[in-house]
Amino acid sequence: MENPVSLLLIIAGSIVALALSLYILPVNLWFTAQLSGVRINLLTLVLMRLRKVSPSLVVNAMITSTKAGLNITSNEIETHYLAGGNVNNVIKALLSAD
Repeated sequence: MENPVSLLLIIAGSIVALALSLYILPVNLWFTAQLSGVRINLLTLVLMRLRKVSPSLVVNAMITSTKAGLNITSNEIETHYLAGGNVNNVIKALLSAD
């Protein structure tokens, strides 16, 4: 039988690893995008986070533009965000212009 302290350390380590993986993998955001009809890869969301881009901002902008019938890619939104632009204002302006 193992030592109870080592068993507690294994359980605590597993909980920390699960929490860290759920932070790195935005599964709930990906699931929301899929249900909204936005096709975005889970790996793309992870890479956005590594590039210091807000995945929720990009996904919400994509959902808004897709529901309005605009064909805007996540790469275009991400590029605009990295250039310092205001993504929400641009999406609203595109909707108004359409």
